[in-house]
Amino acid sequence: MSVIAGARMVTPDGVVEHGWLRVDGGRIAALGHGPSPTPADRDLAGSWLIPGFVDMHTHGGGGGTVVGADPEAIHTFVATHRRHGTTSVVASLVSGEYDALERDVRALAELTDDGLLAGVHLEGPWISPARKGAHDERTLRAPEPAAVERLLTAGHGTVRMVTVAPELEHGLDAVRAVAAAGAVAAVGHTDATYDTARAAIDAGATVATHLFNAMAPVHHRDPGPIVALLEDERVTVELILDGVHLHPAVAGLVRSATASASGPGRVAFVTDAMDATDIGDGDYVLGGLAVRVEDGVARLVEGGSIAGSTLTMDRAFRFAVERAGFTVPEAVRASSAIPARLLGIDDRTGALAPGLDADLVVLAPDLTVEAVMARGEWSEA
Repeated sequence: MSVIAGARMVTPDGVVEHGWLRVDGGRIAALGHGPSPTPADRDLAGSWLIPGFVDMHTHGGGGGTVVGADPEAIHTFVATHRRHGTTSVVASLVSGEYDALERDVRALAELTDDGLLAGVHLEGPWISPARKGAHDERTLRAPEPAAVERLLTAGHGTVRMVTVAPELEHGLDAVRAVAAAGAVAAVGHTDATYDTARAAIDAGATVATHLFNAMAPVHHRDPGPIVALLEDERVTVELILDGVHLHPAVAGLVRSATASASGPGRVAFVTDAMDATDIGDGDYVLGGLAVRVEDGVARLVEGGSIAGSTLTMDRAFRFAVERAGFTVPEAVRASSAIPARLLGIDDRTGALAPGLDADLVVLAPDLTVEAVMARGEWSEA
């Protein structure tokens, strides 16, 4: 058993000053306000205590990549992001040949079953060549029903999200198939019109893959997919808050556009991180394409397209609060509760509440990570 006290604690009901929390058996047993009913093992002295981050879109970190699904590389990738407060992480696969994707999905499914990963995300190959970003155009395909079924079946329920360009042949059918399988159908890497994006939402799409990036831009006579995704209350929008993918004013605009009585409820922070994260500048490979990281920014060597990021969730959290106008509770929802709900794991993580896994992050007053607890086990930042 472990008892934490003296925290500025963010719960689903708001901020609890001088909060305490008790962990027992790897789960949150109780929490409250004021003096702890039992002696505290750790006094946070006013630091923030928030739920662990849930990253539903990331490709690697610490030199480890999800492509190839090597267990050692996956452990490195997970450990790297955990140091930055991410206690639940989805492995995102870039476009590839079907045989390779099926092999990787099967291997990642085993690691999901083992509890290391929170699921698998297919960010391709069913995306638009016109908005391919850092995906190898040679591997892009229309989402034929048999191929969609093949990869979903390979994951036996662990494929949590699939990104689709709905304007492709069979695109809307793919959205329906993904949603019917219980996974999240996401619209992304798309050149869809406004009307086609609306049709995808009606077909069951509920997420916008890194909104604004790899999408047809907004035009006042041709609003495109961005407006359709942003205006519909059924859609949660991913934001990559590294200061490269989005200007802070745009992130703030999204916050305002998705606001409700309880604050922004349709924003999920993601990192889209690649293996260079926490390693440094240099030359890398993403999905078979050469990538160069300079000053922390990853771009394809050929063409210069942004190639994922070197972002971590703690940096995204700080960017949201310090530069994009999010409050700390709003940033907690966007980095924990909302992605956990979308992934269907909110019955075990994503909030500070009795019965959930003890996935916790301690943030200093300047919002830097001081310590991380995953399933009741501490690790220092």
